[in-house]
Amino acid sequence: MPLLRPAALVTLMNGGRRAGSGGVRRCRHWPGVLHIPSFFSSPRVRRCSAPPQPVIAAKQPFPVELKAGKKYAWCACGHSNNQPFCDGAHKKAAPGISPLRFTPEEDKTVWLCGCKRTRCPPYCDGTHKEEAVQRARLSAQP
Repeated sequence: MPLLRPAALVTLMNGGRRAGSGGVRRCRHWPGVLHIPSFFSSPRVRRCSAPPQPVIAAKQPFPVELKAGKKYAWCACGHSNNQPFCDGAHKKAAPGISPLRFTPEEDKTVWLCGCKRTRCPPYCDGTHKEEAVQRARLSAQP
């Protein structure tokens, strides 16, 4: 039996039947053995892109009076014109980012993050005070 190149061939026993889809085909040289192309032999190579990052909507938090039991959607992308809440702008501007939905258990006034860099979303944790946020340019809202 010839030596198989480990990176180029992955073999599966399939009783000689052709596998479903995904570029898997029956190998001519060994009946009943399927060949799954490697990354390098695949005709369709998709480039991975970095996930969208939120933009800084404001360099300070937003004071908001929340009502108990009411549903809120905090803008996580920074593109909303209704900050700090979502207006659906992420669907076009940042399709990989969704708003953070929450329902407070009691009426209270809170500070909601405007820089979108908080480690405890949707609440401000003071990250906006960091030099990187303060030096950043605010994106122009449409």
